[in-house]
Amino acid sequence: MPNRQGHETSSVFVALVGRPNVGKSSLTNQLVGEKVAIVTNKPQTTRSRITGVITKGPVQYVLMDTPGIHLPRNKLDARMTQTAAASVKDVDVTVMLFEPAGTFTESEQTMMDALRKSGPALAVINKVDTLRGFEELEARRQEIARLGIFEEVLTVSAKDGTGCDALLEKLKTYATPGPHYFDDDAFTDMPEKELVAELIREKLLLFMREEIPHGVAVTVQSFKERPDRDLVDISVEICCERKNHKGMIIGKNGQMLKKIATAARLDCEELLGVQVNLQCWVKVREGWRDNERLLDDLGFAKP
Repeated sequence: MPNRQGHETSSVFVALVGRPNVGKSSLTNQLVGEKVAIVTNKPQTTRSRITGVITKGPVQYVLMDTPGIHLPRNKLDARMTQTAAASVKDVDVTVMLFEPAGTFTESEQTMMDALRKSGPALAVINKVDTLRGFEELEARRQEIARLGIFEEVLTVSAKDGTGCDALLEKLKTYATPGPHYFDDDAFTDMPEKELVAELIREKLLLFMREEIPHGVAVTVQSFKERPDRDLVDISVEICCERKNHKGMIIGKNGQMLKKIATAARLDCEELLGVQVNLQCWVKVREGWRDNERLLDDLGFAKP
């Protein structure tokens, strides 16, 4: 299908899979050039399939950043794992990210077994900026190549962008002629409400102690633009599993919640390009990660 410049347009759908904290979200953001997915140093930061969109001339890349593959400990984990597995079924190519060293986890082995039976797949070794020399990298590359699963083993640094242009060039070879599925200036298909909720959850992950962040969910209750000025009123609910967690999130004299909301508001204003009046409310929903109805209510749809 010719575009306005007379070129043939094409699109390539790509699933990014890998273990938690391997850098899928960081790579998505680096390739897109915008903050599509939240990034922290805690595992399982990504909970749903997030789409990043890149349009370079006639080629549109649609990247699906998936939750980290891991052994499920509750029903939320199971849905996250199912989301990652389902993503590889409807794409042109799967990119599996690997650490630059270390043994393969049981979950990685399961995903690689699935990739043997699915469509084409590429391996990408991330975090090459952390390696000391070429020999270490080459040994890892050969180790993955010997698996016989991947059509090519590439290397990148999602942190500084090394190897990202080469990755896009390789992904282009899997593009299918046809129309672009998103506007050429789009960078994600996520609604603004979901992006706002993710930015707030990112601050919870960054500021809270280990036992709390994965037991929280954030939903936007209202999102209203004021007609008389460039300001959006946003009200969100922070859901947690225990009463004592609610107290920790709020903090002494409300200081922790204020810290979270202030940092999130600044990011929301950068995202939306307007002033934001952000109100955060904390609610206890005991055992929500193992409650199918609550998971549905909180937006964690089954894949």
